[in-house]
Amino acid sequence: MFRIGACFVAVLLAASLHTATAQTTTAPASTDAKPSKMKLTMEKLKEMKAKWSANRPKLKACRADVRAKGLTGDDRWFYIEDCMSKT
Repeated sequence: MFRIGACFVAVLLAASLHTATAQTTTAPASTDAKPSKMKLTMEKLKEMKAKWSANRPKLKACRADVRAKGLTGDDRWFYIEDCMSKT
């Protein structure tokens, strides 16, 4: 339990540091550019979790697909996101 809490605190700290450095950089010249799938922001993760919590049976099926394919890390999250957006 302590390990989970420590990891959670570390993730929050890293996210707050990333946000602080992101605020000091200038905006890109093109505002119509597609956001990269390389970075998961805390806002994006919260949005994904809210959407997934609303449709638990579909999430269960998508998680089963992820386990069957053996995906890990960000690939896992992006696969679940794509799976949840399909009808």
